[in-house]
Amino acid sequence: MITNPRILRKFESEIQRKEKINISKNFRIVDALYDEAVTLGAIPMRNQLDGLEIDIKIAKVVNCV
Repeated sequence: MITNPRILRKFESEIQRKEKINISKNFRIVDALYDEAVTLGAIPMRNQLDGLEIDIKIAKVVNCV
């Protein structure tokens, strides 16, 4: 259990500052995740218009706010 979140945030920010970004590694990870999603049948969707009506309704609500 985290007893002092301030110390944890400081630790996380130090780690992020020290870690160098490796773009090629990040692209390999994204490609692997995409391949896994295709293998599992999550994408590409059978019908790309599935759920379009819901997306349009959500967009209308969000744009009205």
